[in-house]
Amino acid sequence: MQGVDAVPAARDTTPASGLDRLRARITETRKAQEEAGSNPDGLQKRTDLRLALPAAAVWAAAVAGLWLPPTELAVLCCALVVFGAAFLARAARGRRKGSAHSRAGPAAGPTLRASRRRSFRAAVGVSLLLAAAGAAHSATASSQRSAGPLAEAVAAGKSAVAVVEVAGNPRVIGGRGRTGERWSVPVLTREMTTGGVLVRIRARLVVMGGQGWGNVVPGQTLRATGKLRPAEPGGQEVGILNASTGPGNAAGSPLLDNGSLLEAGARELRGRFVAASAFLPPDARGLLPGMVTGDTSALDEGLGNAMKAVGMTHLTAVSGANCSLVLGAQLVLCRRFRLPRAPAAGAALAGLGLFVVLVGPDASVLRAALMGAIGVTSLAGGRSGRGLSFLCLAVIGLLLTDPELGSSFGFLLSVLATLGIILLGRRIVGWIPAAVPRWLAAAVAVPLSAQLLCGPVIVLLQPQFATYSLLANVVASPLVAPVTLLGTIAVPLVVLLPWLATGLIAVAGMFSAGVGGVARCAAQLPGSALPWPEGVPGLLSMVLLSAVTLGTVWAVARPVRVVRKVRELHAATVVLIGLVEHRLQQFRRACGLERGRRHGRLGYCNNTSGRDLRWPLRKSEQPAPRHRIRPPGGT
Repeated sequence: MQGVDAVPAARDTTPASGLDRLRARITETRKAQEEAGSNPDGLQKRTDLRLALPAAAVWAAAVAGLWLPPTELAVLCCALVVFGAAFLARAARGRRKGSAHSRAGPAAGPTLRASRRRSFRAAVGVSLLLAAAGAAHSATASSQRSAGPLAEAVAAGKSAVAVVEVAGNPRVIGGRGRTGERWSVPVLTREMTTGGVLVRIRARLVVMGGQGWGNVVPGQTLRATGKLRPAEPGGQEVGILNASTGPGNAAGSPLLDNGSLLEAGARELRGRFVAASAFLPPDARGLLPGMVTGDTSALDEGLGNAMKAVGMTHLTAVSGANCSLVLGAQLVLCRRFRLPRAPAAGAALAGLGLFVVLVGPDASVLRAALMGAIGVTSLAGGRSGRGLSFLCLAVIGLLLTDPELGSSFGFLLSVLATLGIILLGRRIVGWIPAAVPRWLAAAVAVPLSAQLLCGPVIVLLQPQFATYSLLANVVASPLVAPVTLLGTIAVPLVVLLPWLATGLIAVAGMFSAGVGGVARCAAQLPGSALPWPEGVPGLLSMVLLSAVTLGTVWAVARPVRVVRKVRELHAATVVLIGLVEHRLQQFRRACGLERGRRHGRLGYCNNTSGRDLRWPLRKSEQPAPRHRIRPPGGT
């Protein structure tokens, strides 16, 4: 009897011990993660997300400011200010209480949970105030779009003569008019005459026209004549001016202001560089000026379509990658001459500023320039390794300066590409075995991480899947650095030492021709551009494909860890199943329900009789046998 009683006790403790093992395993995992995150010298570091919330809030406010009318936008600004001030006041009150408790004694000091709560409230308060600033900046453009003499003239489609200041580089728009190519030029108005009324107003317009509008320079003050029409919703432009004539010299104003001398010099350098590259083959002649100075006027249409089909459009013009290469090369050069940290940072930032002036203030270039400036400043101060914080600061600064970037797909793709490299690039490099050279691992990890985050947005703009995009970008990535660095060095030498510039252009053109050859070969492969669903289904399916791709890369790179994880999950599943069975047995015993042994019937335990109805009955307790009734006349 003693042995029989011991068996159920052993069975009852088995699930409990499995639960203890599961809890111990979870505790060990948490301790390991905390030690890895708190170790500053370890390979794994916690991601700093403190600036992610302010960046997201400012971006949302910038987008809302482009769509909401002025009244609703003013209400939104007031609400953001009130709630932000409330959160900051609550955080300050909690900090005063915590300091009072700390002065009272170490036992009455604030807990870690209270400190985190105060930090979260302060972060929310700062985020709301920054969002209010971004929305207030958008309120001016919103009021100009909905009210005032200029808005009335745009809504009526009146003709106008405007004195404008060029605010950006001209871009070619699709199709050709009767006079040749059509150009889109962002401008800022100084004064406008419409319907016999002179209006002095500072507002954004887009001039669309030919006849010399492709040769204007940012900073020029020009006279434009044409017909006004409404702009597309979601932008900061008050309207669009369809120019009927070419750009003219504004009366009483020089063609170039003093502030645009740098832009004029940059335009002259770009023109000379394009002319100096004329001896190159067609693909190199079109790609090299675009990759170095952002001038894509000589790019062949067939090559442009091939690069678009294989996902290499970002290489046709200057992007954030080129800006980062220039900044890194300048830092290496300054450190080569053993300059101190602060002078090296100043020289690198000055060179970066000149490069931005040379290529023009494009969204991706501005984002990369600002992020690089913040990174160099942090390096000069001795703080590094905070890539996500630098990106968030760059986003906040750019959106507060120009809220129109919030609705730009180019800006969104630029931020997503940088975010992918920061969050996934280093992890993917760490997954690749150490036997693979690090430069090759980085050449694979950088385009893959950028493509995983940019893919869902790209299919919204172009619903197709570039099958060989990763392969083409990996093959072309070693060719981008020589093109950027040698071409950038050759730009000032075109004026100073033309013969040396010609040699550098020839070498850089060889590498750019290689980039074009990779794009053409990949575009000619079967299935290079597969159709993809449009809209939200295409976005969600691409998100799923990106997640599956990331998981597959991790599984292929770490097969031993995959097997270990599968075994751990199997062990945890077994423990959980045992725990569930144990709980079910306890529930049945508590309810008095047990499963009978015969015919799967449920039996009830009679606790008063002391007998178990599941066992066979005694002979004296068995019912009497039934008598067989014989039919009449039977034997």
